[in-house]
Amino acid sequence: MSSKILSHRAALCNMVRRHAVEAGELILEYADGIKDMGVTYKEDGSPVTVADKEAEILIKNRLSNILPDILFVGEESFADCNNIDFSEHDYFWLVDPLDGTRAFVAGEADFTVNIALIHKYEPVLGVIYAPESGETYAGYIEDDGSKKAVRNLEDSESDKDIRSRKMPKVGLTVMLGSHHGNAEGQEKLLDQFKVKKIVRRSSSIKICTIASGKADLYPRFGPTCEWDTAAGHAILRAAGGDIVDMKGQPLKYGGSNPELLNPDFIAASGDIIDSGVFDVE
Repeated sequence: MSSKILSHRAALCNMVRRHAVEAGELILEYADGIKDMGVTYKEDGSPVTVADKEAEILIKNRLSNILPDILFVGEESFADCNNIDFSEHDYFWLVDPLDGTRAFVAGEADFTVNIALIHKYEPVLGVIYAPESGETYAGYIEDDGSKKAVRNLEDSESDKDIRSRKMPKVGLTVMLGSHHGNAEGQEKLLDQFKVKKIVRRSSSIKICTIASGKADLYPRFGPTCEWDTAAGHAILRAAGGDIVDMKGQPLKYGGSNPELLNPDFIAASGDIIDSGVFDVE
């Protein structure tokens, strides 16, 4: 397929969505016990399953059929990559085939398929599919700055446009991880806001909840990788929000850290980002 599709991101996004759902259906065969998960553990103690690996292979093959010349970077195969020079790639795919593996192994529903397209270090297209709920979140930003973010339910005939909301006067809804404790810096950050409710979820669903205007803020102190945030970041940008580091600078993707590690970050609505009150240094 011609590389012209890169400049027609609405059409490209629809293609990626189909492949995310296909990967999700594969993963569900393991979640439902049809196939053995085959759980093993990485050096850092995080779990990995056969489903992670097979979903990544499927996604890589499908994306290669769309754009065979675009670099593919996936969580499960990244360790086998040899010193990628991202400056040589204007575009690359950044994929977490099964985000929320801890929740997946524990039998919880909060796991997702994450696919992002990066252009010159910025996420310009993202698709997140939650297999258990049948929810798809997608967003893209065109070269002219126009953008669109949507949510779709499996049994719905049409997409629903989504947008991050303004800070509620009654207080913020804050998203936190289900499998991570309260890291240093989190309390100091939240003390700057009036907090109405804290909701704990796993995976990139936390970012999607902000993009869809149902929550306001997700602070993350502690290690994450670029494939954990890239798809959600693209969707949140398209919905009017952003993900920034503790200096207020948007996260960049590809090459700033050789292990593709993120700094501490805050995902939030545009209203909160523009306020600039999140400095906790």
